[in-house]
Amino acid sequence: MKLISFKKSAPKAVLLFALSALPFSAWSEVSIIVHPSVDVTASGADIAKLYLGKSKSLAGTKVIPINLESGNAARDEFNGTVLKKSDSQLKSYWSRLVFTGKAQPPKDVGSEADAIELVKNNPNMIGYVSSGAVVDGVKVIASF
Repeated sequence: MKLISFKKSAPKAVLLFALSALPFSAWSEVSIIVHPSVDVTASGADIAKLYLGKSKSLAGTKVIPINLESGNAARDEFNGTVLKKSDSQLKSYWSRLVFTGKAQPPKDVGSEADAIELVKNNPNMIGYVSSGAVVDGVKVIASF
């Protein structure tokens, strides 16, 4: 019977374990989607202004932002990468704005498929999904 030595493979095992401990969202990319008829470009700052209620349009085109439901990995990635805030920070931020009557938060939708359908059927909506969820019928204007 041959014994297996782990000395040589130990660094690889440690690396694989460390990588597997990272949240999945750390590896995923988020795509900002609009209706195919919409002809706009947007930076991360433009999108953040829209999702933080500081703007209602992109390049002069009025758009309605939609959010994925809380707990969705793509939402967490979007919040951290584009908005630079955690979900709890955003809840606090929106509570203040709603209380003072200054703005309303983007509407939440149940899933990425729901977000895609809404954007696909409404030229005024903008949303985000994980890049792997993008399908025909929507246009990607930015990825993060």
